[in-house]
Amino acid sequence: MKFQHLCAHLVGLTAILITAQAFSAEITFERQRIGTGTYEAGAIFDVNNDGVLDIVSGEYWHPGPDFAKAHKIATIMEKSTYYDDFSNYPLDVNGDGYLDIMSGGWFGETLVWRENPKGQPVEWTTHEIAKVGNVERGCFWDIDGDGFVEAVPNLPNNGVAIFILERDAAGKGTGKFRRVDVYSEKQGHGLGFGDVNGDGHGDLVMTGGWLEAPEKPFEETWTFHAELDLGHASIPIFIRDLNNDGKNDLIVGQGHDYGLSWIEQGMADGKRTWTKHEIEPKRSQFHEMALADLDNDGTPELITGKRYHAHNGGDPGAAEPVGLYYYPLTGTDLKRHVIDYGPAEKASGTGIYLWVEDINGDGLKDILAPGKEGIYLFKNQGK
Repeated sequence: MKFQHLCAHLVGLTAILITAQAFSAEITFERQRIGTGTYEAGAIFDVNNDGVLDIVSGEYWHPGPDFAKAHKIATIMEKSTYYDDFSNYPLDVNGDGYLDIMSGGWFGETLVWRENPKGQPVEWTTHEIAKVGNVERGCFWDIDGDGFVEAVPNLPNNGVAIFILERDAAGKGTGKFRRVDVYSEKQGHGLGFGDVNGDGHGDLVMTGGWLEAPEKPFEETWTFHAELDLGHASIPIFIRDLNNDGKNDLIVGQGHDYGLSWIEQGMADGKRTWTKHEIEPKRSQFHEMALADLDNDGTPELITGKRYHAHNGGDPGAAEPVGLYYYPLTGTDLKRHVIDYGPAEKASGTGIYLWVEDINGDGLKDILAPGKEGIYLFKNQGK
């Protein structure tokens, strides 16, 4: 081979290698421990309206941008290794311009909101919304598409109830909620929201089937379809067309067992079918999941991992390492990318209610992962 041809060949090979490296580059994260708490729920929002995002988790909020201080929110019931705080959703419930927190727990069996004292470093007032039974996790979705979020707690031992924040003429919260019950049987462990049948309405997916939404979801009857058996499913369950066939599929983790899978929706002889495809058959306790575009390529990643000691070490695989992962949703072959992995003394899992937000304004979404192993912030460094 002549020298100039060899040079051209090497240049071309280098370009191929660079392209391959760019294509396969991992998103990297910088990990920061937040406080000393071991709460399983957290959120990122501006608590005191100073224009800087803060971290809320369990009994404390941590002012940004360094999160070094901790201001007490409330004393939360502690039961064994649990704090009875299974969601931290920010919502201005009373319309005063400050974001409050919505939560609920398994042991207290109550849906609550904690009133933000206008950003002052004093304890917040907790208001009871309703006694609902054991709350596995709070879910918050815009059920009727009016631009406002409703609360839909996952209540394994009770029916499905939607809590609608009553608003004034200006759209501000009044501090009161209206309850609409749409299903009276036990909903089971696991809940998701999305358009299952392609009619343009958001349906509810549970472990044993799905609830078809009517045109007027707060006035008309929902129809239950007993087509599924998802076990102790993750909260949430995601509804998304993974194979681009025009029918929405499901992404489901096992919250108290091994397994992460996607369930393909099909049609045979006029009947809907569901076919399971394993993603992670050998890892366990995929209790919490989120979707977010971590690399700004226009396609979201699935963010999930292991909830540490979900049942105090009684679940399959509980003694194995914890982990936090992301999976690009570029098709049906979901590949694991590790954000953190190792023993709980050194690494983070997902807890029960994580949060994804660009916390430092650099255009990249970061991950707040609270859990019994500690509260960790993973700052996205890009590829």
